[in-house]
Amino acid sequence: MISTIFITGFNINSQNSSVILCKLYIYIGFFFSTLFPTVLILASIDRLLISSQNVDTRLYSSRRLAYLSISINTCFWMIFLFHVLIKSNIFRLSPGVYLCYFENNYVDFVSYSSLVINCIVCGTMIILSIFSFKNVRHIRAIPIRQLRTQLRIMTKKNFQLLRCLFAHDIIYIIFSISINIYYVYDAATKKQTRTSLRQAIESFSLNFLSFLHNIPYCASFFIFIVVSKAFRTELKRIIYKIFGKNIMAIREEDNRQENVVDVVNTIVPIV
Repeated sequence: MISTIFITGFNINSQNSSVILCKLYIYIGFFFSTLFPTVLILASIDRLLISSQNVDTRLYSSRRLAYLSISINTCFWMIFLFHVLIKSNIFRLSPGVYLCYFENNYVDFVSYSSLVINCIVCGTMIILSIFSFKNVRHIRAIPIRQLRTQLRIMTKKNFQLLRCLFAHDIIYIIFSISINIYYVYDAATKKQTRTSLRQAIESFSLNFLSFLHNIPYCASFFIFIVVSKAFRTELKRIIYKIFGKNIMAIREEDNRQENVVDVVNTIVPIV
């Protein structure tokens, strides 16, 4: 996201002047763009485990397992994407014009592999979300007395976190698949002669789709603000703490006002 701001917004292309910066720019971009959906999948698996009807299955939802899974996947993608460091380089397009990109015979592999990986990721998110949603519906159908006797059943914050995760998955699926389709289109039509109008349209489409592709990576804060009441309360507490206000006094005042409203609503007028 930051690199896109510098390149598209301020026309700063430092990666085109240094081979090391070029390789790091592409490698880091591919790494984080792949790691983010991987974390979403791991979070979806965690929500699926904690929403399970089986007590033993719910116990697998632990912080230790989460750290281990993230570490393993991080190492895997670092090794898997190492080929990007080898195949990326700076190429001369015209006198004084250089571009940090892949070799011509390697663009097809990167485009198609990115599309396949993205389709697998999106499909996995959809499947996990469906199963989690089914588990939640089953939990809501269980009587409250039976829920209290179960171990590590989902709390209100768990439900809010699950809704936030659903929103994350939906936003990622919508905004990420389009850029990969464009890359496949570009790889399939790279040998065709392009007119000036077509080049302008493709350049605009690439910039616009790149902007959409970056939305899921910076939407977490807004998703939690809109969906999670607990997050809004915690954010309010932090803001009040920064400005030196007492959050407990404000909560007591809010509760007092709510109690007054409840009492007023329960008063029956005397005829």
